Amino acid sequence: MSVVIIGVSHHSAPIEVLERLALPADRVDVLVGALSRAENLTEVVVLATCNRVEVYAEAVTFHGAVTDITDALADVTGMPRPQLNDYLYVHYEDRAIAHAFRVATGLDSMAVGDPQILGQLRTALRRAQGAGRAGAELNALLQHALRVGKRAHAETALDRVSVSLVEAGLAAALPRIGPLAGAEVLIVGAGAMSSLAAQTVARAGCTRLAVANRTRQRGEQLAQLTGARHIPLSELGAAFATADLVFTCTGAVGHLIGADEVRRARAAAGAGDRPLLFVDLAMPRDVDPTCAQLPGVEVIGMSELAQALRTPVRLTDIDREPPAPALPAISSEPAQDAVQAVQDLVTVEVAGYLAGRRMQGVAPTVAALRQRAQLVVTAELERLDARLAGSSAADRAEMHRCVHRIVDKLLHTPTVRVKELAGAEHAGDYAHALRQLFDLDPYDVAAVSTTTGAPGPA
Repeated sequence: MSVVIIGVSHHSAPIEVLERLALPADRVDVLVGALSRAENLTEVVVLATCNRVEVYAEAVTFHGAVTDITDALADVTGMPRPQLNDYLYVHYEDRAIAHAFRVATGLDSMAVGDPQILGQLRTALRRAQGAGRAGAELNALLQHALRVGKRAHAETALDRVSVSLVEAGLAAALPRIGPLAGAEVLIVGAGAMSSLAAQTVARAGCTRLAVANRTRQRGEQLAQLTGARHIPLSELGAAFATADLVFTCTGAVGHLIGADEVRRARAAAGAGDRPLLFVDLAMPRDVDPTCAQLPGVEVIGMSELAQALRTPVRLTDIDREPPAPALPAISSEPAQDAVQAVQDLVTVEVAGYLAGRRMQGVAPTVAALRQRAQLVVTAELERLDARLAGSSAADRAEMHRCVHRIVDKLLHTPTVRVKELAGAEHAGDYAHALRQLFDLDPYDVAAVSTTTGAPGPA
């Protein structure tokens, strides 16, 4: 069995397609359930974020797994399979492991280095564990991926040069609304992304901050954390008349903020063409795109943020002391150096993980060889004891030790050598040769019982 990853992301599909494929938590559970019934999958983890939907699986057969996963994605998302196939990518075995590590480090994120992916990947793994769908293979892979992600942030300059989606949205907003110190900012939602937006805006010097959320308790908690005021979601329309900037990310199905609602609220307050900027971080979108047709209203969504992340941006317009640091583009030299350092780390970690898997694959063969030797030694010593019944106990004990030493020395070099070779690309060939030469069955009960403590993935 082998690891396969099938998915769609901002690299393979436009924002409009990602919006159609977006999966709220309850639909993720439906997808996991559908995949659990697939014949060609033994383990499944689903990673669903605003910019990607990926299925990590342990496959019985490659082509069968691809069919099962694609069919399940088509059924759950409602997108016809022929159309879905245009946007899907497939990673298998070594490439799947490398992709998992790139995702965990943020190298594959729209905002390169965005640390939020670590939490999202951890949540996906826990969800699969809770459903009993993450077994030994995916647990080992994704736990290792999480460790690689932590190393990337701790041991490289990635954190100092990376830009989150929230920071990119704020950087895109500042030239349009001016200094945050005098701006009125509204945060819609209280989930992870909205919480990050509220905290980022508060740290950037905004003193007129409000939070609106469907669940009052969570909204009030976020407001208290950031020094904001909480407003009920029912009063959202009125807030559009006075707000300068609105960050929204609720995970609602359908548009939470419609053009008619915004038009009526602004007309009632006599806002005219007063500037109002929406930064919509939700997928699917919270804000009806036609809001941008209203006088003074502008909407920045994921498409615009993707472009902003490819362009040098700076937070230089924040009216506070000390001056805000720059938000470097990924094309800047320091950012390129940091990304290269993370890429190098991923390369090393992939090689180490693969070597560990190969060593784990060799371990049963080594155990079977030693078990075979033990059986032969035991049988021969019993025969020898019967023939030399007149020998003293001390002499027989010395003969036993001598025979064991001889066998141990004969086995030492080949077993050590095959373990050393386990890290090589064709390690399976050496294990296969041992099995053929000594007629070994590494999955025989007697052999398996001796594999306790065999090395796992590094």
